[in-house]
Amino acid sequence: MSSKIYVGNLPYSVTDSTLESNFAEFGRVASAKVMMDRETGRSKGFGFVEMASADVAQAAIKALDGVSVDGRSIVVNLARPREASRGSGGYGADGFKATTRADVGYGNGGYGGGRY
Repeated sequence: MSSKIYVGNLPYSVTDSTLESNFAEFGRVASAKVMMDRETGRSKGFGFVEMASADVAQAAIKALDGVSVDGRSIVVNLARPREASRGSGGYGADGFKATTRADVGYGNGGYGGGRY
């Protein structure tokens, strides 16, 4: 079981140190990070906390999920691993590929098509 926790619906006033202190009452916090927008420097409203053990993480999740922080009900659960990015087209290792569909694109019908 993982000890990394996702914390969502955070007020924008929450900082890394605030997040860490809220979880520290349940056990040792290995890291606490509020995700920030690169352009504005403002909080994105969610963060991650890594606890010392899975048991401590479960206790923190049970106690803090749904708690109101500055009028916002926070969401606390186990962090899921990132899903592999499928990409959104563009240039890649195999050149430009806008879509994987065979029926879309130049020369496959439509205006200037190939199927008339």
